[in-house]
Amino acid sequence: MRVVSLMCLILAVLITPIQVKAQASMASAASILMYHRFGEGKLPSTNIRIEQLEAHIALLTSGPYTVLPLDEVVVALQYGTPLPPNAVVITVDDAYRSFVTEGWPRFKAAGLPVTWFLNTAAVKSGAVGTGGGAPTWDEVRRLRDEGVTFGVHSHAHPHLPTLTPQEQEADLDRALALFEQELGLRPKTFAYPYGEADRAAMDLMAAKGFVAAFGQHSGVAWGGDDRWYLPRFALNEQYGAPDRFRRVIDALPLPATDVMPASPVVRGTPPVYGFTVTQPDLPLDRIACYGPSGKLAAQIVGPRVEVRMGVTPPPGRTRINCTLPGPRTADGIQRWHWRGTQFVVLP
Repeated sequence: MRVVSLMCLILAVLITPIQVKAQASMASAASILMYHRFGEGKLPSTNIRIEQLEAHIALLTSGPYTVLPLDEVVVALQYGTPLPPNAVVITVDDAYRSFVTEGWPRFKAAGLPVTWFLNTAAVKSGAVGTGGGAPTWDEVRRLRDEGVTFGVHSHAHPHLPTLTPQEQEADLDRALALFEQELGLRPKTFAYPYGEADRAAMDLMAAKGFVAAFGQHSGVAWGGDDRWYLPRFALNEQYGAPDRFRRVIDALPLPATDVMPASPVVRGTPPVYGFTVTQPDLPLDRIACYGPSGKLAAQIVGPRVEVRMGVTPPPGRTRINCTLPGPRTADGIQRWHWRGTQFVVLP
């Protein structure tokens, strides 16, 4: 039986379980990175140039950063376990062969763990070396054996909010069957295609036994976030310069609860986007939020922040990002508390 000291008993009385959970959750935070293509210059919106990638790896391996496996970070977020300062996770979306030929060899040489979110319909059958823009299952198995871990990115890469719940489940079941058939495993994490999710998709992830699901909206994941819609920083040629990458991996969470709306799907009039900040010492008067119409006026009442989009965006994806200045690093770099969300506007 564990012996509990008098001081521990006193602290247990003075500190409520909610306070303990909040403190632990704020110590559980990580910048989760998302790549797609590597060295495919004809597609800059989803590509990272090789010189940019090598600069990213140099920063991650020379600075005060701890690059952790995604599964380890997800468990810490789930239970509020503290993570190292400057924790970073690397993920890759879609079935592009340039990860096999260009991305993974560089991450592997640097000793950096990577999770690959595969959309299974795109993976080819056949022998290694068949070429083309997609990998074969033989190549995927080789990366599995070399240490790459896997998450699900659907089967056919659909726009999930446009599907019925039954169609969403059918696509997911097909992907899971192929993972088990081809790789002998069942991943526990999911990345929404295009970062698009609705409440039905989030509920499906929970019902299917996943431990977390990820979007493509900027922000630092922390222990109080909705595990079925965790943020990641998308990296491409435009947003892959070393100075911007440094801002991302130095970013801090903007911890909040009571986030509304509950679903990131917009129909008709855009909803008010709001959240209650749980870190009491943050200077909320310095918060800046940006949306489809530019800078948005933020209404702040105590720890509550609410903003409106300002205009009704066209159908498709749109985002709101809120940041406020935090402390500076030892070499004078400004760190930013960062929270964003992505909305899917449906007609």
